[in-house]
Amino acid sequence: MTRIDIQFSMFSAFYSPLIATMAGGFLAEEGLEADWSISPPGVSAIAALKDGSAHVVQSALSQAFGPLSKGEDPGVVHFAQINETDGFLLTGREPDPDFDWRKLEGAEVVLFSSGQPLAMFKYACHRAGIDYGSLRALHPGNAAEIDRAFREGQGAYVQQQGPFPQQLEADGVGHVVAEVGRQVGRCGFSSLCARPDWLETGMARAFTRAYRKARLWLNQTPAAEIARAEEEFFPEIDLAVLERCIGAYQQLGCWPPHIEITPEAYEATLDIYAYNGLIDTRFAYDRACALPPEG
Repeated sequence: MTRIDIQFSMFSAFYSPLIATMAGGFLAEEGLEADWSISPPGVSAIAALKDGSAHVVQSALSQAFGPLSKGEDPGVVHFAQINETDGFLLTGREPDPDFDWRKLEGAEVVLFSSGQPLAMFKYACHRAGIDYGSLRALHPGNAAEIDRAFREGQGAYVQQQGPFPQQLEADGVGHVVAEVGRQVGRCGFSSLCARPDWLETGMARAFTRAYRKARLWLNQTPAAEIARAEEEFFPEIDLAVLERCIGAYQQLGCWPPHIEITPEAYEATLDIYAYNGLIDTRFAYDRACALPPEG
C-alpha cells in the first residue's frame, strides 16, 4: 500500500464524499492507504499542501480569493467538488414545520462569526428577503463552542453542520427548522485541493478513481449502510443520529455524482462573495480551479 496524506479543514459527515473514499474501501482498491488529519485551529489546510505534509485537502473555493485579490498565485488548485450546496442547518428550540425566515428578525441566533459560514448565511437572509442586521447575532466561537452555547440556553436558533443538529434533536434540545443550502442554492461550497504538480502523478489519478467511486456509492447506497461504514470516524455520535444526518444530506442533493467543479457552481460562489463585499473582482475559473485528473 502507498500512503496518501489527507487533511480536513473541518471534519463532519458533510464531508462524506472524502470520508467515504476511506470508509468504503475505495482507496484500498487503488492500492492507497490514508493517513488523515484535521488542520490545527487557526491554520488553513492549504498550509499542509504547501509544506508537503498533505497530498490532498478538504478546502473551499473561497480559499483562493484572498491570494487572487492581492494579485498572487494561490499555488494550489481546487480540482473536485465535495459539496455543491451549503450544508449548515438552522435549529430552533421548538418544532416549526411552518418556519419562515422572517421569524429570525429580532431573534437571537447563534452563528459562526466569519468566513464562508457567515457569508453564506447572510446571503441566505438576502435570498429570503430579510435584513441580516435585524438579527441579534451571537458568536460564541468554534463549532463545539456554538453547540455548547445553544445547549446552555443561548439563542432561539443556531447554525450548525450535521451531525450537530441531529444530535440536538436526539437529545431533545432543539429541532431542525431550515436548511441554509436550500435558501442559498447551488454553489461551489467545499472542494478538494492539491498542488498542480501532484495532480500530474499516478497517485492523483488513483485517488481520483477512488473518489469517483465513492461519490457514486453515496448516491446509490441507503444512509443506514453509509453510516455503518463511517461509524468508526464518529465515535461520539450515535449511529442513528449519523444515519439521519447522512440521509438529510442525500435528500438535500449536496453530493451529486459528478466530481467536477462546474463553472455554474463557481460563478454562484463569486456571486455570494461579491454580495458580501468580500471580493471586488470576478476571477476567471482557471485561476482557482482545474479539472480532475483522468485515467
